[in-house]
Amino acid sequence: MPGSGACTGVRVSSMKMVTQSSFMSAFRYDLPASLVVFLVAVPLSLGIAMAAGAPLAAGLIAAATGGIVAGRLGGSPIQVSGPTASLTVVIAGLIHTYGWRATCLITILAGAIQVLLGLLKAARAALAVSPAVAHGMLAGVGIVIALAQLHVVLGGSPEHSALANLIQLPGQIVGMHGHKVMVGVLTVVVLLVWERLPRRVSAVPAPLAALFVAAATAWLLSWDVTRIDLSGAIATWAPPQLPQGDWHHVAAAALLIALLAGAESLLCCTATDGMHNGRRADLDRELCGQGVANMVSGVLGGLPVAGVIVRSTTNIRAGARSRSSAILHGVWVLLFALCLGGTIKLIPIEALAALLVFIGIRTISLGNARKVHGHHEVPVYLVTMTGVVLVGLAEGVLAGLALAALLALRRLTRVTIDKREEPDGRLHVTVSGSLTFLGVPHLTQELRAIPTGITVDLDLNIDFMDNAAFEAIHSWRKDHERLGGTVAIDELHDQWYTMAAGGARMAPAKSPPKPAGRWWLPWTHRRRAETGMTESESECRITQGAQEFHRRTAPLVRPI
Repeated sequence: MPGSGACTGVRVSSMKMVTQSSFMSAFRYDLPASLVVFLVAVPLSLGIAMAAGAPLAAGLIAAATGGIVAGRLGGSPIQVSGPTASLTVVIAGLIHTYGWRATCLITILAGAIQVLLGLLKAARAALAVSPAVAHGMLAGVGIVIALAQLHVVLGGSPEHSALANLIQLPGQIVGMHGHKVMVGVLTVVVLLVWERLPRRVSAVPAPLAALFVAAATAWLLSWDVTRIDLSGAIATWAPPQLPQGDWHHVAAAALLIALLAGAESLLCCTATDGMHNGRRADLDRELCGQGVANMVSGVLGGLPVAGVIVRSTTNIRAGARSRSSAILHGVWVLLFALCLGGTIKLIPIEALAALLVFIGIRTISLGNARKVHGHHEVPVYLVTMTGVVLVGLAEGVLAGLALAALLALRRLTRVTIDKREEPDGRLHVTVSGSLTFLGVPHLTQELRAIPTGITVDLDLNIDFMDNAAFEAIHSWRKDHERLGGTVAIDELHDQWYTMAAGGARMAPAKSPPKPAGRWWLPWTHRRRAETGMTESESECRITQGAQEFHRRTAPLVRPI
């Protein structure tokens, strides 16, 4: 066709311009951002591997895999993935039970589960987790990490549980080793002071600066400290092996890692979506990408991978515009491990432990605690945190989820009963909420406390009523009227009581909320749909309107 060649040429030219623009954007914004994230990721990855009791090289493998694989295949354009502190408690337990190579196979299984969940479009379900549970879990993990690594800073070895670490801490303090403690204290001081320095200096990430100062000081002063050893990490690599033990426990462990890592990644996705102006994240694709990254990391001998909020926010603040930053950061980690891994042996282990103590304490965020307090979810937060510290991560999270569900059920079925005595001697009772069998004891107690023989105006401002609640109200009404009293029931929402009293089948679900009645308008304005009434019906309606005015509006009008 005439002109088709010209159109094709325009399209090719446009594609070249877009590609060139993307390359320039990656070079201008994503390259510097990737270097900043790389400098943050290396010390954190080493520290997380040490806290989990895994080979230190496993932290670098997970960081490189998370950056390259999850960065390329994931659904978030800006999130950075890698090893995460929230899984250290679980990984440490798996290594203690099954060994490192079997833990790698469990990581592969967890990745396969994540891919399956992503293909089933189940990612949105992770957002149903209460923030109080997530914050409590992170706080509990932070306490566990801080207590364990504090023993390392003091020159000892951590115990098998957080409670044991706490009990043994006084004895560890008495027998602490001078140089090792000094390295730890120096690391924490640098971490605290670094962010308060001028911006030109503090542009270097605080963890990197703290480890550099600690390593340089220990080397110059010839302090007696324990140093990192990565020698032979590649030569001693072995493929994952099948765990020895009950496969039910192995499957449960893989499912736990898949759910925890997936939930953290998806929550990180939604958090970072509000921090940039780019494309929103595809959560199902992100879950699949995380699953593939975990499978690759497990095969290579790395830790489980998840989206990390610290690295992701650092990536955004450093000016990243696309997924190229996360991918490049993984490339830098890989090159560092292959070419400059020997420099890591200068870092004292006590400095890494002090960094982990600092990170663990920082996870107990006062800002998150205030948010939880504002939403009246402090019990969920405390139960989750305490369960993680005293029992375990899975048990603490399950306890928090159970309590959150119970509190939500209580709020959904809560009944509010307000009583007000009118000047003419009538008792005005307003029942609000959802009337179910759970609220029947409270409802019955309040209704039975009403004196016999008086006139009661009962307003039902409810969005649901089950059979147990209807029977309770109906039984009380008959008893009250039998003893000489009068009951006038007015339903302000739907006619739940009227339908049940007439034998109609009630809907099994709540009715949608309706706009509140505009009490300042004439009564006919509320009943405008009822037309074609006879004269007697109109007079009856006028009488009802006058009664309604005295019941609802008159008490709100006070003399000046």
